[in-house]
Amino acid sequence: MQNIISTPRRKWIAASAMAMIVAAGTLGVGFVSTPPAIAQQVGTDVTAPMAGFADLVEAVSPAVVSVQVSSEVPMQQVRRGPNFQFEFPDLPEDHPLRRFFEQFEEPFNAPSPERPNRPRQFMQAVGSGFIISADGYIVTNNHVVENATEVTVLLDDDTELAVDVVGTDPRTDLALLKVQEDRDDLPFVEFATDEARVGDWVVAVGNPFGLGGTVTAGIVSARGRDINASAYDDFLQIDAAVNRGNSGGPSFNTNGQVVGVNTAIFSPSGGNVGIAFAIPASVAQTVIAQLQSEGVVTRGFLGVSLQDLNQDLADALGLANTNGALVTQPLEGAPAADAGIESGDVIVSVDGEGVQTARDLSRVISQRMPGTEVELGIIRDGQELDISVTLDRLEEDDAQPATPPADVEQPEPEALASDIGVSVIDNPDGDGLVVESIDPNSSAAERGIMRGDVIEQANGGAVSSPEDLAAAIDAAQAEGKSAISLRISRDGVVRFVGVPLEAQE
Repeated sequence: MQNIISTPRRKWIAASAMAMIVAAGTLGVGFVSTPPAIAQQVGTDVTAPMAGFADLVEAVSPAVVSVQVSSEVPMQQVRRGPNFQFEFPDLPEDHPLRRFFEQFEEPFNAPSPERPNRPRQFMQAVGSGFIISADGYIVTNNHVVENATEVTVLLDDDTELAVDVVGTDPRTDLALLKVQEDRDDLPFVEFATDEARVGDWVVAVGNPFGLGGTVTAGIVSARGRDINASAYDDFLQIDAAVNRGNSGGPSFNTNGQVVGVNTAIFSPSGGNVGIAFAIPASVAQTVIAQLQSEGVVTRGFLGVSLQDLNQDLADALGLANTNGALVTQPLEGAPAADAGIESGDVIVSVDGEGVQTARDLSRVISQRMPGTEVELGIIRDGQELDISVTLDRLEEDDAQPATPPADVEQPEPEALASDIGVSVIDNPDGDGLVVESIDPNSSAAERGIMRGDVIEQANGGAVSSPEDLAAAIDAAQAEGKSAISLRISRDGVVRFVGVPLEAQE
């Protein structure tokens, strides 16, 4: 693949950081001193700062484009005229003044039975993108071209080209465009093959506020940022100035390679405050390759509901730390359930790669193709297991809101689990125990347990009577645990809660 980057090789001035340590000995009659051991100072070669980014910017700018989008505005969003209030009720219906004021009560350019030929209302928006091939494939954000009726790109030399949307991936907010003309001479850039490190220089090129090609510089501030955009968040955080209109534009390393696709900012005002987020090159490459070959992105599907571990849960499950993803519920008929994964299992690795959180597991699985066999490292009841699972294809979400259960008149509680501060009764609707009341000052209340919750398991075993729960608490204390794990169901959603136990006398 041709690379347009022709930046001259820079001379780097390396200065060795050396500690000058002098050891002084003492001489005396009949005594020979031994110099003390010299501690080695940890150091590194220091790279001199660059003289500037002009050569880099000159090389990459021709491949950065302004993305211009037209989309139809729904009628309820059409801008209305000034908020005039008509206050002449006695004016005749056909009076010109009445007609003059009434026109401002309608949307501008909106069709109506009286004016059916008025044009539809369209919105213009601008973003950024970058060319990745000589024949005109262009990367940008999904939110830049979402619901677009027409998309064009403006090159650095003011050439305007019509483009088609090849495919989009809302989960990672990426989109792939293709120039409609047959071209093989367009300038392009490549993705970086090495992961960006915290402290690396980055140069962001884009189209903030529709101003046209704008360059900002900064460093990689952090990696692996989760901003709750999706289940696959893995953003680079950069401090190069990024604003509205920079979306979809590239962030380059000093070699002129794309290390990230700018996609979001953190700002209370909507402007730059030095915290921007970019999709890493490794993620973008995988998604864009699938969009280019298939037009859609397919991801591996494990079929489990997950939650993160905290220290209470780790103590209750007898784990050494909080690393891993806790399986709250395997989906019936999904690959995990078919392979033998159970509720309460803790997934700590995938193909030998450690898993820190539930989001880590989701990311790793999403990067595997459907049909791939993965080996999951599992901890179940304190035992380490390896289970092989063949992944299925992840379908688009079709989530339905949970329906809160109707209030049921409950009988008086039969028992009180005083060690965790809840009173429970038999569940009239099925298995488990219903929390009838809870001490607001108890550890259970502090962990979010509420009246009406159904306790399905305690200390890894099913409970069907208040006596079962009391026995599970006693067993956890006898095992020396400082907390007990409870499997709780609320409005159809299952989760585990670690509740601290009172120390036995």
